[in-house]
Amino acid sequence: MLEPLGLDEATYAVYHALLRAPDATPEQLAALVNRPLDEVHELLADLRKLDLLVPTWTNPSVEHAVHPRVGLTGLVERRRSELTRMLGELAEAESSAEIMAEQYNELLTARTSGDVEVLKGRANASRRVEELGAKARESFWGLIPGHVDDILSPAEESPDLPLLERGIKMRTIYLQSMTVTKQGLEFAAFMHKHGNEVRATPTLPMRLLLIDQEIAIMPLNPEQESAGAVIHRSPAVVALALALFDSYWARATELFAPEDREDGSPLTPHEAEVLRLLAGGAKDEQVARLLGISLRTARRITANLSDRLDATSRFELGVAAAKRGWV
Repeated sequence: MLEPLGLDEATYAVYHALLRAPDATPEQLAALVNRPLDEVHELLADLRKLDLLVPTWTNPSVEHAVHPRVGLTGLVERRRSELTRMLGELAEAESSAEIMAEQYNELLTARTSGDVEVLKGRANASRRVEELGAKARESFWGLIPGHVDDILSPAEESPDLPLLERGIKMRTIYLQSMTVTKQGLEFAAFMHKHGNEVRATPTLPMRLLLIDQEIAIMPLNPEQESAGAVIHRSPAVVALALALFDSYWARATELFAPEDREDGSPLTPHEAEVLRLLAGGAKDEQVARLLGISLRTARRITANLSDRLDATSRFELGVAAAKRGWV
């Protein structure tokens, strides 16, 4: 039980023997503890290092065992001080490890300017894209030149679903070669039913993601997507990326009818609830509070619904929605 203090079984046996027989010689101690004389001399040396065997005040040439209350209490304090020091060193090491981790992240994410963020490796790029997507406020558009094998499966686990549920406007252009397969078409249909506007085109230049028309994300190397991604915030680069997307969107084929959405309804859960509240006379502020969304999001959903139904007022929006059986 005293080993944490540096007092193992053999050392304790000699210490205990000295307490019982203070005047015992090393030879006598060896007999008492049943150990070789050479080992007893080594154990006595250990006791001196632990300050449990010290010279007497009256005769420095004679040694005596220190009272346990004094000697062991001193060892406890010494050990406590060592542990405190070690904890301090551990805290410093932990801090250094955190700094090293940040430095490593900086190696993986090298910022050449405030408008450009370079992410090395597919995993780092995916995590950052997911993080930025979760912060989207209005829109998330994408050119997705992936094939069936590249598509997430099952579709119910797509990271796009939480965005659609928040009312984020999504537009996605897939390759036609993907949508002609049963698996690919079912995936695209699933996303469309949940509110994503989906189109297809024979070719796409590269993967491109656009968030809130303010951030453009493209591959570090279009020929090797595993290399990572580049995130652009420069207005000039984003404007070019938007023009590229708009060009492909304009000539891409619309795969599904606008009404062909979840359970035959063209509404996302948020849109349906907004319409229900508006039909009950709720104002934008009440809609935002009841749905736990921002006022800006509530107004955007209402504006999108008005655009889709060609309504210029709340009254026209209610009438148009009622005609379609949405409320």
